[in-house]
Amino acid sequence: MKKIMRYLIGIDVGTTGAKALLIDEKGKIIAKGSQEYPLLTPKIGWAEQNPEDWWKATRRAIGEVLKSSGINSADVKGIGLSGQMHGAVFLDKKGKILRPAILWCDQRTEDECRKINEIVGEQKVLELTSNPVLTGFTAPKILWVKRHQPEIYERTDKILLPKDYIRYKLTGVFASEVSDASGTSLFNVRERKWSKVMLDKLGIDSSLLPPVYESQEISGRINKKAAKETALAEGTPVVGGAGDQAAGGLGNGIVEKGIVSSTIGTSGVIFAYAERARVDKAGRVHTFCHAVEKAWHIMGVMLSAGGSLRWFRDNFCWEEIKEAKRKGIDPYELLTEKAKKVPPGSQGLIFLPYLMGERTPHKDARARGGFFGLTTSHKKEHLIRSIMEGVAFGLKDSLEILKELSIEIKEIRASGGGARSSLWCQIAADIFGKKVLRSNIKEAPAHGVALLAGVGSGIFENIRSACKKTIKVIDTIEPVPENIEQYEKYYQVYHSLYPALKPSFDKLSTI
Repeated sequence: MKKIMRYLIGIDVGTTGAKALLIDEKGKIIAKGSQEYPLLTPKIGWAEQNPEDWWKATRRAIGEVLKSSGINSADVKGIGLSGQMHGAVFLDKKGKILRPAILWCDQRTEDECRKINEIVGEQKVLELTSNPVLTGFTAPKILWVKRHQPEIYERTDKILLPKDYIRYKLTGVFASEVSDASGTSLFNVRERKWSKVMLDKLGIDSSLLPPVYESQEISGRINKKAAKETALAEGTPVVGGAGDQAAGGLGNGIVEKGIVSSTIGTSGVIFAYAERARVDKAGRVHTFCHAVEKAWHIMGVMLSAGGSLRWFRDNFCWEEIKEAKRKGIDPYELLTEKAKKVPPGSQGLIFLPYLMGERTPHKDARARGGFFGLTTSHKKEHLIRSIMEGVAFGLKDSLEILKELSIEIKEIRASGGGARSSLWCQIAADIFGKKVLRSNIKEAPAHGVALLAGVGSGIFENIRSACKKTIKVIDTIEPVPENIEQYEKYYQVYHSLYPALKPSFDKLSTI
C-alpha cells in the first residue's frame, strides 16, 4: 500500500509581501507562492500597512501553492506563521480593523519611549523585558495611539502583532507566541509571559493582549470561513509560529551554540542561540525568547540593510531596471555586476545605512544615512558597492557586541535576499573575517515555521531534529586575507562616523 505523503505550510507575513511555502515531511519544497502589498509612509519616519492587504496576499499565496502542487489540502497536517515583528494591529469588539497597522520601522514614538522610561525607569525596563524600549517596539505604538487617537484606543478590544492577525483570520482565535511577544516591551522574556508590572505601570489593560503560546504549540485550527476562502481543510492545526527573525533562525539551523546567522533582508540581523537569557546591560542588542522551547536568542538589528540597496535601485537605477526588464532578469544582478568592478573599500567611499534611523548598536531614531568620502572619481558602481559594504559594516557592529558578551561564534550562515548575492556574501566574509556558509534553505522564515508546524502535528519529534533532517550547508565562502586587513581599516573609519555625526543628527531633527 502506497504511503500518503504528509505536507506542511509555512506562511511569512513580511514587510514587502506575504509568502507561503509548501514542504513535504522530508523538508523538500513542493511549491511556493507570494503576493506583494504596499508600504504606506504618510509622514517622514512613519511606516504603516493595511492588515487587510496582508490577508488578501496570504489567501492568494496559499491558493498558489495548493493549485500549483495539486495536492489534497487534507494532506496538509499543519500550518506555521511567521511575520514582521513589533507591528500593532488595533481591532474593535467585532474584530474589525480600526486604523492602519504601525510597523516595526516606524519612528514616530520617540516621545512615548521617553515617557515609558520616565514612568518605569530605564534599568527597570531592561530588568523586566530584557531589552530597552525602542521606537520600533509595540508598547510605544500603543501609547502613541492612546495619546494621539484616543477615540480609536477607546474602541480597541484587541491589539495583535502582524502574523497574529493572520492567525485570527485563519482560526478566529486571538493568540501570540513567545518569540514575537518578546519584541513588544510588554513581555517578561526570562519568564516567558506578559509582564504585569509593565502593563500596570503603562495603564494598558491585559485583556487587550492575546494569550501566549510556545512556538510549536497548536494555537487554533482552520475555521469554516477561512477554509472556504483559502481552500485549506477545516480543522487543520495552526501552531504558535515565530517572529520573522526567530523563524529565520530555525530555517538557518540556529538551534545550538556557536552557529550564528547573518540576514540581509529589508532589515539586517545578526542572530545567535543562547541557553539562557543573557542581557547586554547597555541594551545594544536584543534578548528574546527563541522559537526553540526553553531557549533564547541574542539579536542585533539594523533597520535598513537590503532596504538601503532597494532605495538606491528604486530612485537612481531606472536604466538598470529597464535593461533588466528587457533581458528578463532581476535588476539586482546588473547592480551586482557593476559593483564587482570596484575594489574593496570602494576607493575610500563609506556608506552609513541609517536611512530609517538605527537600532543596533545606536538606538537612535534621529540617525540619518549618507555617503562619506565622495570625490569626482566615484561613479554609480562605487555607490552600489559602498552600500553593500556599509550594510556589512553595520552587521559587524553586532558581531563585535556578541564577542563582548562571550557568545561563541564558530560559523556564520547567510540568509535573506542578500544571501543570493555571492558578491555580498564575499564582502561580508571579508569584513567579518570569518567564513560565511549558505544552506539549501532559501525562504528561511517560512521554512522555519513549517518545521514548527511539523513538530506541533507530530511529524517531527522536536525542532532540533527537524532542522538536522532538513537543513544542509551547500556553499562556503572563505574570506580573502588581504581584504580582511583592508576592510578593518575602513571599518575603523566607519565606526568613528556615528559618534562624530550624532550632534549634527540631533540638530537636523529639530529644524
